[in-house]
Amino acid sequence: MLARVRSGALMGIDAVVVECEVDMALGLPYFNVVGLPEGAVRESKVRVVSALKNTGFELPQKRVTVNLAPADLRKDGVAFELPIALGVLAAARLLEDSALGRYLFGGELSLDGSLKPIKGVLPLAVAARDKGFDGVMVPAANAAEAALVEGLTVLPVSSLRDAVDHLKGERLIPPFQRGSPSAATSGQGAGPDMADVRGQPELKLALELAAAGGHNLLMCGPPGSGKTMLARRLPSILPAMTFSESLEVTKVYSVLGLLTDGHALVRERPFRAPHHTLSDAGLVGGGPTARPGELSLAHHGVLFLDELPEFRRNVLEVLRQPLEEGVIHLARANQNLSYPCRVMLVAAMNPCPCGYFNVPGHMCTCPEHRVFDYHARVSGPLLDRVDITLQTRPVEYHHLARAQPEESTSRHHRERVEAARQRQRERYAGEAQVHCNAQLPSHLLRRHCVLSPRAERMLELAVRHHGLSARAHDRLLKLALTRADLEGHGRIEETDMQLAIDCRALDRRGWLHSNTHGGAPPSRTGGSSRGLASFSPRQAPRWPAEPPQRDEGAMSRDDAAS
Repeated sequence: MLARVRSGALMGIDAVVVECEVDMALGLPYFNVVGLPEGAVRESKVRVVSALKNTGFELPQKRVTVNLAPADLRKDGVAFELPIALGVLAAARLLEDSALGRYLFGGELSLDGSLKPIKGVLPLAVAARDKGFDGVMVPAANAAEAALVEGLTVLPVSSLRDAVDHLKGERLIPPFQRGSPSAATSGQGAGPDMADVRGQPELKLALELAAAGGHNLLMCGPPGSGKTMLARRLPSILPAMTFSESLEVTKVYSVLGLLTDGHALVRERPFRAPHHTLSDAGLVGGGPTARPGELSLAHHGVLFLDELPEFRRNVLEVLRQPLEEGVIHLARANQNLSYPCRVMLVAAMNPCPCGYFNVPGHMCTCPEHRVFDYHARVSGPLLDRVDITLQTRPVEYHHLARAQPEESTSRHHRERVEAARQRQRERYAGEAQVHCNAQLPSHLLRRHCVLSPRAERMLELAVRHHGLSARAHDRLLKLALTRADLEGHGRIEETDMQLAIDCRALDRRGWLHSNTHGGAPPSRTGGSSRGLASFSPRQAPRWPAEPPQRDEGAMSRDDAAS
């Protein structure tokens, strides 16, 4: 007899409906699984037979063939064990298969017939809703995760016997009662607080600017100047995720089995800080099972790359396209996958290998060529995708000794960030896939960026003087628009544009001094470091009416390229 049960196979972070066809025919007793099964699926036949036996079912001594269709799609994981067991019982006429067509099934069987939790239940539930099934039958430990999908009946089962009794109508399983997951995303800021950071007021304001618009950020400075400490506190000032954003993040974590017990929904923005030995597949995804990488795990959150030049060059270069598009497309021999990766990139680096080039009070031990080689590990095209470039300085004693003011807490910064994000949501209400200024496409810039005459002139001078690319021009506009949102301006004023120019004025050559063009030699024992001037959102503009004279003691981007 032939029986059919539906389950799901993961493709990226989505599920494809798979039909488990079970045929039981006369012949020598044999259990075979076909349809491109991977190792865990091939081993499932042993667990299925043992679970059926230990649950009390006597199977006839016949030849059992299980086909997982579509046959050209690779099947991996242990979620097929429950549907295969139910299909075997239906093929042996121990269970009516009429009730099997209304649900999608998934679950891992223990040898005693109990059900263990599985990965990818949320994509399975989404596929069941999209394909018109009445509901899903999943392990009880995964019921809360599946219940995040509205309009779907979720049947939590603890054992194979419970599933059979329900399908027979002997002992019905009550559907899982979902709570109110949308209200669960309101909490935010449970992590480290910005008040722990001493000094660095300009860096805190820069983090606020980055959080308000979703901008990428790079910090360069000596060890102990607070780069990592600041980066780890960035999630505490980000606005809370919406329910739809939480669902997108939860799908990624569900596929990888990273959802913690009792937390079916990812409620806080992710913060991922991979080690610099990370491979390119570990960053963007891939590998034998084409699993999501660190970029997708940081979706709608922060990806922090500490010691940026220590990452391999090929790993950093694969960041270019995902940072622009917010999605990763992986093409493999047998499948094409797409992973979401709308992230804020926050990077940190030292000014040189020893960490003390041009730092007051410290002696740099690096030869000059090593300093240039160290900065050259980060390519110009990647830096062009970074909106804010900052230089950190050692914290002075008087900052360490005194208490922090109340306005330095994460709560204060988060309130300003949320107000700016609310203005952006209202502005982009009619624009699809645009939720913050950093996501604004180029063709919509002039529609939403209204500049004052002096701000327009300042932007023109900046592009000409610094030789900025078209991408850098657009990012200047977005950054100035974010500052205007923070201050509640109806248009971009010159103070907004001045701050945006300050944040874009330096690249990887900007922290170096050189006597190549007649300037002073590099400072080995410290001195005034050339970098982003300390800024305040309310300070007067410093940009001159005409292009400034060239500073012969610094190397520009064009000079470095030549």
